[in-house]
Amino acid sequence: MGFSKEEISKSRRFWSSLWRGIKTVFVLFTMFVSFLLVSAPIFLAVADALLPSALLHRLSAPANLSSHLTNYDFRHSLIDIPLISIVRSAVILCVYGLCDGPKLSRGPYLMITMICSVSSLVYVSLKAAFVFGEPANGDGGGSYFKAAEVALFLCSSVLAIGHIVVAYRTSCRERRKLLVFKIDIEAVSACKNVYPRYQKILQQERLK
Repeated sequence: MGFSKEEISKSRRFWSSLWRGIKTVFVLFTMFVSFLLVSAPIFLAVADALLPSALLHRLSAPANLSSHLTNYDFRHSLIDIPLISIVRSAVILCVYGLCDGPKLSRGPYLMITMICSVSSLVYVSLKAAFVFGEPANGDGGGSYFKAAEVALFLCSSVLAIGHIVVAYRTSCRERRKLLVFKIDIEAVSACKNVYPRYQKILQQERLK
């Protein structure tokens, strides 16, 4: 039993609409991923400022910042881990906002990001050696707090490494942009220099 022309037309319209919808979703997804890649330093800085603080809030009893600082002990207190993350993300975000294309490619952004991230990694690693060097007290609660502490230290370290990776990729992207811009400028300059000579050659040929 064959299909009528009306059914074939409806089927074609359906598949055409479905294909347009798939292409629209693909374009929107590509734009969203591109937006995430371009804004990766901002999102990473926000995550660096929030995640360690949230983990510390889950780890310790509710207390204000002054009480944490008053009872601070390098071997046991963990308030310095989120504070370091907040300062690190604030410095990197400020430098990223103040830098333009050339400074993002081969300037202070990558250098300051590496300095902040590496120095914070060294501090976190040194503190981890003191915190985890002592045996856990208790069986049930001790194992939970040790797991949460490991998550806090790992989160800070991974975010520090993430800052370095994002800064390096951002500098590479900006270098590619500057290279393409330089090639375009040189092409335009070459055309401006060649075009009068070409016109002069044409005039000479016409006179012959």
